[in-house]
Amino acid sequence: MYSKEEAQQIKKEFWTAFAEAYPRKWLLYDTKIKDVTFKFYIDNKKAQVLLDIEPKDEEKRKIYYEKIESLKTILHEEYLSEAILERNFYLDNGKVISRIWIEKLNVSLNNRNYWPEIFEFFSETMTKFEMFFFEFEEYIKDLEMNT
Repeated sequence: MYSKEEAQQIKKEFWTAFAEAYPRKWLLYDTKIKDVTFKFYIDNKKAQVLLDIEPKDEEKRKIYYEKIESLKTILHEEYLSEAILERNFYLDNGKVISRIWIEKLNVSLNNRNYWPEIFEFFSETMTKFEMFFFEFEEYIKDLEMNT
């Protein structure tokens, strides 16, 4: 077991090593859609690449999610076959968001031997996710365009 400080140091070293191994600017919070963000997540059981849809306006969240859901076949067949789509995803704090994600199980932040595998998963998956987003960005952004 690691102390809080040791855990923070490992996390800092992980993200620094990832940035050095894959030195590029990821889309992440720069989707140009308020409260629609890409994220990387890692803990001691899994790594995930996420697209969180969390506008405070429930109707907007529903529309953005349904637009992406309407593209599910394309997402699965051409970009990310293992993507999971969940309309109502409950965060630990009880907040409900919509989430689309891909995960790699049985990897650990605390085991440096997994880092190259996690880095590759993050890079390949986020790249494909971004390609999908850029391809359908105008459709996803346009709240007036029907799903």
